[in-house]
Amino acid sequence: MDLRIQKQADILVNYSLKVKKGENIVLISDFAGVPLALEVYKKLIKNGASEVRVKFDSHEFSKAYFENASNEQLKHFPTIENYETRNADCYIRILAPTNTRALGSIDASKISLRSKTTHKISEYRVEHTRWVITQYPTEAQAQEADMSLSEYEDFVFGAVNDVDWQKKWKEQETLGKLIDKTANVKIIGEDTDLSLSIKGRKAENAGGNYNMPDGEVFTSAVENSVNGYITYTFPALYMGREFTNVRLEFKNGKVVKAQADKNSADLNKILDMDRGARFVGELGIGNNYAIKRFTKNILFDEKIGGTIHLALGKGYKSTLSKNTSALHWDMIKDLRIGGELWFDDKLVQKNGKWKISL
Repeated sequence: MDLRIQKQADILVNYSLKVKKGENIVLISDFAGVPLALEVYKKLIKNGASEVRVKFDSHEFSKAYFENASNEQLKHFPTIENYETRNADCYIRILAPTNTRALGSIDASKISLRSKTTHKISEYRVEHTRWVITQYPTEAQAQEADMSLSEYEDFVFGAVNDVDWQKKWKEQETLGKLIDKTANVKIIGEDTDLSLSIKGRKAENAGGNYNMPDGEVFTSAVENSVNGYITYTFPALYMGREFTNVRLEFKNGKVVKAQADKNSADLNKILDMDRGARFVGELGIGNNYAIKRFTKNILFDEKIGGTIHLALGKGYKSTLSKNTSALHWDMIKDLRIGGELWFDDKLVQKNGKWKISL
């Protein structure tokens, strides 16, 4: 057993979730993530968990579902999963895809319909359980990142195991307090000039409780306040599809024009999922400077120090967001070359580097 796997499992169970005796846990992993799932399972049992529901999944099963399911099935609310979620204390999801593009040929409208059907379950899970999402390295994800498997293993385990998460948490508390005092944010960069209000909203310190790895502070935008335009540096990924050079124009909070060099039609199909999908639910600021490169994995990419991300769709109630949607889609803007981040009338970050003390 790779000792790095054991350490990751310990961080998930004892730092991120702090699992206690008598709790009920749902543990879901892709098939390739069995080594990590098994170590997590052992630690959950040793911690005294009353019940651990272990489930394995794969994009190939999702592909088979979307290819064969009728509209009636797509609209069917999953009562068993709903019951399980409402009776769980903690939820752990281990991502370990063996094919990152398995859903690339599926009609985006089918995926949108299913998301609308099931979003109340994921919403309940986010708001009422302790949860964490993590990564186990696979060949498929290594290829997406243009790395060998051994390089990607070092990248993943290093990003999780080599960070002092308690120190990172304290550092980000300072940033969160500053965000709470800020009324207006301006984002400047290549083909980007965007302004929004965060007045009265609450910052959340993402220091390893819900994602592992982590390293961001996020809040929500006042729903009708976003104006201007933004062009995202990196491809936006959604359910096996890749959207390159996504450019969004906002007016009074709403995306009034969305285009991409690749899959532009599907981009707009997804944004037409429901009324809230064209509004910003989250403003996130990446603050993990140990993650330096884009790997086509949002779990890592949105944490890159010197980037920001805006999530279209659902905002978190903990940030006092009022936007509701079945969609939550993070897109990343790199500010490390020529970018500026302004809080009210103060330049707080330039070229991805903080000009304030954290």
